[in-house]
Amino acid sequence: MGKVTIYAVSDSVGDTGLQVIRSITTQFPDIDFKVKRFASVITKDALDRIFERINEAENNMIFFTFVENELRDYMNQLAIENKIKAIDIISEGMQTISEMTGKTPDSEIGRIRQTDDEYFKRIKAIEFAVRYDDGQDPEGILKADLTIIGVSRTSKTPLSMYLANKGYKVANVPIFPENESPKELFKVSPSKVIGLTNSVNFLNQIRKERLRSYGMSHHSRYADKNRILEELQYGEEIMQKIGCIKINVENKAIEETASDILDYLERIHQPTKGEN
Repeated sequence: MGKVTIYAVSDSVGDTGLQVIRSITTQFPDIDFKVKRFASVITKDALDRIFERINEAENNMIFFTFVENELRDYMNQLAIENKIKAIDIISEGMQTISEMTGKTPDSEIGRIRQTDDEYFKRIKAIEFAVRYDDGQDPEGILKADLTIIGVSRTSKTPLSMYLANKGYKVANVPIFPENESPKELFKVSPSKVIGLTNSVNFLNQIRKERLRSYGMSHHSRYADKNRILEELQYGEEIMQKIGCIKINVENKAIEETASDILDYLERIHQPTKGEN
């Protein structure tokens, strides 16, 4: 067993599980571990989506931290049904303390972080993401921990908010041929820029649905495949000029793309949260 994929799943930010996983995996230097983190998982539907994306051909295991019994039980149920080993990191400790003291845990998600510095960093990061959403002010690129770029409907805003909830100050900028890319994108380190792309067919379907939701004709140039291809090619050129990483978000949940970005940031050890 040379490769193992570990899913770190949490109802909070997921740092606890990640630290435990790091402590364990470093003891097995000959094994190639791939860790996928899924944070803020608070519904059964979110758990279902995670299990749908697990590749059964791989060696998989799950480390999870849930404080609510219902979600914890559902995780164990799914793990048994899918024949995947799932490790509950905090349950045994909580149960032991409860039995010893006769007290019942509050089961309040993220309580340990509600009044600490990390909590206030997240609040500031969310405010930052709102202020510098959709290229509203290019100056935000210079202040951001991370800037997400891509054509329309590549999930830039949802990803920005998701990462903001983890304390990262994220700006996002739309890329299209008629709009000159902000010069600020070329002033920051390429490692601080994430490029998002997608397939022509997938974007075509997404944009058609968006037009329908607004009561507009799906024959609009916005959803035209040739136009989409033009935008994607232009986006590729900009990403190559910047020298940034590129992620294809086709058929990916927000949580999965965010996990890829967090893994990337961890590998390069930057940006540092909230230090700009």
